[in-house]
Amino acid sequence: MAMRKLHDLGVAEAANAIRTGETTAEALADALLARAATHANLNAFITLDAERVRAAAREADRRRSSGATLGKLHGVPLALKDNLDTAEYATTGGTPGLAGNRPKRNAVIVEALLGAGAITLGKANLHELAYGITNNNAAHGPARNPYAPDRIPGASSGGTGVAVAARIAPGGIGSDTGGSVRIPAALCGIVGLRPTTGRWSQAGIVPISHTRDTAGPMTRNVVDCVLLDGVVTGGPTEVAPTPLKGVRIGVPRRYFWENLEPELAQICESVMGRLADAGVALVDVDMSEEAAIDGEAGFPIALYETVTDLNKYLGEHGTGMDYAALVAKVASPDVKGILQSLIGAGAVPEAVYRKALQQRSVMQDTYRRHFHEHGIAAVIFPTTPAPAVKIGEDETFMLNGQAMPTFATFIRNTSPGSVGGIPGISLPAGITKAGLPVGIELSGPPVSDHQLLAIAAAIEALLPRLPAPPERG
Repeated sequence: MAMRKLHDLGVAEAANAIRTGETTAEALADALLARAATHANLNAFITLDAERVRAAAREADRRRSSGATLGKLHGVPLALKDNLDTAEYATTGGTPGLAGNRPKRNAVIVEALLGAGAITLGKANLHELAYGITNNNAAHGPARNPYAPDRIPGASSGGTGVAVAARIAPGGIGSDTGGSVRIPAALCGIVGLRPTTGRWSQAGIVPISHTRDTAGPMTRNVVDCVLLDGVVTGGPTEVAPTPLKGVRIGVPRRYFWENLEPELAQICESVMGRLADAGVALVDVDMSEEAAIDGEAGFPIALYETVTDLNKYLGEHGTGMDYAALVAKVASPDVKGILQSLIGAGAVPEAVYRKALQQRSVMQDTYRRHFHEHGIAAVIFPTTPAPAVKIGEDETFMLNGQAMPTFATFIRNTSPGSVGGIPGISLPAGITKAGLPVGIELSGPPVSDHQLLAIAAAIEALLPRLPAPPERG
C-alpha cells in the first residue's frame, strides 16, 4: 500500500487487501475516518460514529486472524444512504420527523452487504425524504460536490455520491426513483447503477413509490458495481467486458440528446466517436414515445404511492406518526410544498393513478419493442443535460440562455427508464474546463442488468479516467 493511499482503494481492492493481509480493516477504517474528518465541510453524512466503525473493523480483523471464512466484502466500510433501514443506526430519511426512527432490523439489502462482511461507515446525507435532486437539505444542510463545493452533488443520493467521489468511502448505496443514483454519479464523476426494478429488495427502505423505487450501487468503477450488485442479488460478482466490435447500441437523438449544455454535449459526442472507433454499431432510435408517456404517467404514480407507501412504513416502524404528521415536520420548503399538496383536495385520484399504471405498462411494451426491433443491446445518452448547478439554484438555472426548471431538467433523461423499470448505468464521460464531471448513461432491456454491466465495463475502458477531486481539506 506504500504507492497507493488506503483511501484510494475501491471496494474489490480493499476487500482483497484485507483478505491477503496487505492491510487491516482497522487501518482502512482509520484512513477513511481521517478522510471524513478532513472533508467534513462536504457534509456527506448525517450520522458517522467513528468509534463504532473502529470497533467493527477490529472485530473484522479478529475474525480474519481466527481463520473464519470471510465474505466478499469483509472489513470494507460502505456509505449507506440514510433512507436504508439499519438496526445499529437511526434511519432518518433526512427529515426531522424520523430523527428518532430506530428500525428493529436492517433493510434486506443492508443485511446482504453486512452478511458479506461489509461495515457501515455512516448514514449518508440525502435530499429530504429523497424528494428532490439538489440534496439541498434544510434539516441537515446541503451535501457539496467534491469537485466544486459551491455546487450540488446531484440527488437525492447526493451524500453517497460525495462520499465515494471524495474517497471517503470505497463505495456506497443510494436509491433511485427518478434518477437519484445516476444523477449524483454523473455530477460527482463516479459510476451508478439503477437495477431493473424488483431485482433489489425494497423491504426496509423509506419509500417514495413501490412501482418506481430501487436502491443501487455507487462506486468508482464498474468492477465494484458488479461486486455490490452480485452480493445483494446472489448473482455473479464478476463480469467479463463484452467485446465491443459489432455490438449494436441505440442513440435516441430526439429528446434525450436535445438542448444540452454545449461543453457537456461535446464530451458526450467524443464518447460516441470512441465507440464508433471501437467497432460499435451506433443505431438511430426514436424513444420520444417513452419520454412522452413518462411525462403523463411518471408523476401520478409517484405522487399517489408516496402517501400510501409512507403511511405503511410509518405504521410498520411504530413511529406513532402518519403521513400528515411526518410532513408537518418537513424542513425543506420544496419537499414540504409537494408533500403537503397531496393531502386532501390535492391528492391524486385513484382513477388517475390506475390510468397511469396502464400507461406504464404500454411504456414497458414500447421499450421492449424498440430494443427488439432495432436489435440493440442498450441505448446511450447524456445522464443529465447539464453539469452540476450552484447550490441554491433549486428552482431554476440557466441553460443555453434560457431559465429552466432545475428538477424537471435534471431528471429529464433518467426518469423514463425509472418509470419503465429498466436498468441504467451512468459512467463518467469526462470533465469540463471548469472541472465539473459529466456522465453518460447506458440503459438496457428489463433484467439485462448483467449484460449491461458487461458492456459498461468495456466502454469504461475506452473513457478517460477522471482526476480525483482537488484537495481542499
